[in-house]
Amino acid sequence: MDSSTIAQFIPLILIFAIMYFLLIRPQQKKMKEHQKMVENLRRGDRVVTQGGMIGKVTKVKEDNELEIEVAPEVRVTVIKSTVAQVLSKTEPAKG
Repeated sequence: MDSSTIAQFIPLILIFAIMYFLLIRPQQKKMKEHQKMVENLRRGDRVVTQGGMIGKVTKVKEDNELEIEVAPEVRVTVIKSTVAQVLSKTEPAKG
């Protein structure tokens, strides 16, 4: 390989590096933060689902599901990963 061939690949390498740092890496970081948030959900947390429903977690099930109360005595089962945001956290139990 001579220097002109290597010089042709430098722009491609730079474009890939820029794409990695501007797109791929932040997305991976965001996914890790979302996973951590989902793992830390517990009973009493107020959450917003990706569908826009706001409710209070009444039960955290083992098979990747949550039961949330969206109105008095109206409970809906949702997949944990569909929780988009936690509005308020409950305090951890002391003891």
